[in-house]
Amino acid sequence: MLTLKFCSRLHSLPINRKPLFAFTDTTLKSFSNANVLRLSSSASSCSAMSFQQTHNFSASTNASLSIFEDSPLPGLESDLVGYVFGKKKATEVAHLACLILETVNGNVKKFIDYAVATCKEDIYSFLVPRSYIAEAVYCTHRVWKHVVRKGDIVVDATCGNGYDTLAMLKLVADESGTGCVYGLDVQGEALDNTSSLLDETVNRAEKQLVKLFNICHSKIEEVVPKDTSVRLVAFNLGYLPGGDKTVITKSETTLMALEAAERILIQGGLISMVVYVGHPGGREELETVEAFASRLSVDNWICCKFQMLNRPLAPVLVFLFKR
Repeated sequence: MLTLKFCSRLHSLPINRKPLFAFTDTTLKSFSNANVLRLSSSASSCSAMSFQQTHNFSASTNASLSIFEDSPLPGLESDLVGYVFGKKKATEVAHLACLILETVNGNVKKFIDYAVATCKEDIYSFLVPRSYIAEAVYCTHRVWKHVVRKGDIVVDATCGNGYDTLAMLKLVADESGTGCVYGLDVQGEALDNTSSLLDETVNRAEKQLVKLFNICHSKIEEVVPKDTSVRLVAFNLGYLPGGDKTVITKSETTLMALEAAERILIQGGLISMVVYVGHPGGREELETVEAFASRLSVDNWICCKFQMLNRPLAPVLVFLFKR
């Protein structure tokens, strides 16, 4: 099981495979007190290590940290990402991490700064307690960049106010005009919001690459032409922000949508979900998502969940990567 913790607020685990590797990269007791860095591995012969260093740590500063250009810790981010996407073995990541700790040789402050700035670049904003809803969505957009290519076909299964649709369009649009974003939402208001956002932010040629449908997310295959190679299917599960909170995605139709996404996704593709659990039915929908992911073959799928441990109402991120 891959476990990542930052200030005890983040938890990530492969949903459909047995525990392989445990990694706690930074545990900060507080922003002003001593910071403790620990690493342990059950998958290698590396012994647990810990260092302690007292220094000032500002949350507001961390939100805009830049990557160290000259760092003694190259490769950790790519290896962790490689493990999540099935390209690196757990032992390889553990050995690299131990080597990094040996290289640091007690220089904990620099390690913590680098780890926050670089190793968490794609998920760091999700950890900073500002707007967890906005930052969860931003985090998924960062992950998509590792998967989606120019000219790809992608699906926004729940358009909402259009921010995912816009992000997808920016990833697939190029001069060839071969990319396409299929956008679905059961609420006409959501599609109107999405269309307005696109009018404000992209040109006419780019907007023509987006096809919007007033339809339930469970009917993806009625919208996407048969035998289309889809690289990404994304879901924001819950209610329309700023809209009627009684109109929500349902476990039953979400399961049907996931099964359809599984069928149309190509190898190397991704099913991405932000699951909101703070409303009635949200927790049950998350359980449906987890049950679906747990049934996927470990030979063909890598399934991870990112969840705040001490913020039970924070949105949960789920990524299902097809090998």
